[in-house]
Amino acid sequence: MTEKEKLKRRIDVAAGRAKADLLIRDCRIVDVFSGEVLRGEIAVADGVIVGIGTDGYDGENVIDAEGRFAAPGFIDAHIHIESTFVSPEQLGRMLVPHGTATIIADPHEIANVCGLDGIRYMMEAAKRTKLNIVYTVPSCVPATPFEDAGACLDAADMRKLFSDERMIGLGEFMNVPGVVHAEEAVLDKLLLARRTGKLVDGHSPMVTGKWLNAYAGVGVVGDHECTTAKEVWERISRGMYVMLRDGSACHNLRPLLATVTEANSRRFLLCSDDRQPKTILREGHIDNHLRICVKEGLNPVTAIRMATLNPAEAFHLFDRGAIAPGRRADIVLLDDLEGFHVHRMLIGGELVAEEGLYLPEISPADASAMHGSVNVKDFSVQRLKVRLASGRAHVIGMRKGSLLTDKLVVPVKTDAEGDFVFDPAQDICKLAVVERHHGTGQIGVGLLGGYGIKRGAIAISVAHDSHNIIAAGVSNEEIAFAVESLIAMEGGMVVVRSGEVLASMPLPIAGLMTSESGEWVEARLAELHEKVRRELGVSEGVEPVMALTFMALPVIPALKLTDRGLFDFESFGFLPLEAP
Repeated sequence: MTEKEKLKRRIDVAAGRAKADLLIRDCRIVDVFSGEVLRGEIAVADGVIVGIGTDGYDGENVIDAEGRFAAPGFIDAHIHIESTFVSPEQLGRMLVPHGTATIIADPHEIANVCGLDGIRYMMEAAKRTKLNIVYTVPSCVPATPFEDAGACLDAADMRKLFSDERMIGLGEFMNVPGVVHAEEAVLDKLLLARRTGKLVDGHSPMVTGKWLNAYAGVGVVGDHECTTAKEVWERISRGMYVMLRDGSACHNLRPLLATVTEANSRRFLLCSDDRQPKTILREGHIDNHLRICVKEGLNPVTAIRMATLNPAEAFHLFDRGAIAPGRRADIVLLDDLEGFHVHRMLIGGELVAEEGLYLPEISPADASAMHGSVNVKDFSVQRLKVRLASGRAHVIGMRKGSLLTDKLVVPVKTDAEGDFVFDPAQDICKLAVVERHHGTGQIGVGLLGGYGIKRGAIAISVAHDSHNIIAAGVSNEEIAFAVESLIAMEGGMVVVRSGEVLASMPLPIAGLMTSESGEWVEARLAELHEKVRRELGVSEGVEPVMALTFMALPVIPALKLTDRGLFDFESFGFLPLEAP
């Protein structure tokens, strides 16, 4: 059937001259345009909504909604698939039963490890799930020039990717100083996006005043890094969307909901950014965001609009985001607008989930080319030693429930050679970041406060955004054993104590993901968490895995550790471990 024939058929169904492929009867339609809930029916043809109302359509197939609410399929405005530790196919299996129809995904995690090949794998895998995955081209690979990533993407590489219609724009532009200082390479990327009609997503924590004016002025769509009301108001007043985030480690949604008003609610989107399978399986996805919104007093239709129409318009996805003629038949049938329990889920008019069960079969893409991504050279326990002649050190102060850290100066214990000596009463441990892409031998060593570890060590090949190996432990020997165990496993996560591996989770796909199910990951993570807390003594208030993976991200204030050393966000440069 030609496009013209399809259009004619849809018109015929809408006008009542032909039967709909699908008719959903007796539903309460959430109208995100008017803010009302309308009783009626929905007619679908060729995967597109062609009619709504009470005019009495006929359908080849009929679903009786039995008075349930029919809402547009939910849209996650910003997520990193790799941070779920599962492949795109497995993520679709988890998210769709929670009412999610579309995600805006930035594959910069795998791009930092495998470059263009990693992005192409993600795009192929996206074809094998009913979840509609819309990608942005990673804009900052590497995220900064202060760390060693596995690849580098320039404007020429981005031009190749922009030829694919599934790439809607540049991913979160983390190099704020590069924008403000009008660096040549940054301008090339921004102009490429402008010339090809692509969007630019944002990432600007704590940026304010003139810097924010310069950043917003290049056409940045929105920001998911707001942590204060002031940041929210500043971004809205400059025409940006604000993405309210609730992930596994960062929970900014609830604290910032008070900034949502009737006047500005159209400028807010909902996103998860980084959300582990255990959080998805136990709490849900965007449906959980909606529960939080309503519990905090937000009007349910306003909340749903923030998860549907707002992101659709922000990212120019004008074919979805509402239940109206001409929109994709991405429809979630809900039992209520408080608990947001999903009864059935349709994507493109196809029933794809029912009562928590994902209905399609999963046929994963070939990920073998993404294996073998760990390449470490010149590593030894001796390389973990430091020399602190003054006995004072700059320490990364971890904040519970936040990616932000504090820059601390603390007196620490040292041995005769000036190396750091762990003291459980002080709650400061050694932190190491080991380059794992090109065998450069680079190792950054620092100190981490507030993690709560008392014994052993943990090592992970997930360390945003360059994804070198990050390890925390109470001694050089424990850290070295954890790193060596992780290398032997070719990536993933490992918990050790006294020369014994207590728990592990292999992540063979670029050292970031597995093709196993979310339930498998949840079980492995639960064991890891249990061992980290019971055997290593990590603080209850700290997310022991996700929080650690962000301790190497230099674009988040205030102090982080890369494979090249301790990085100070304020000065945007390196800081010696030893403090005066």
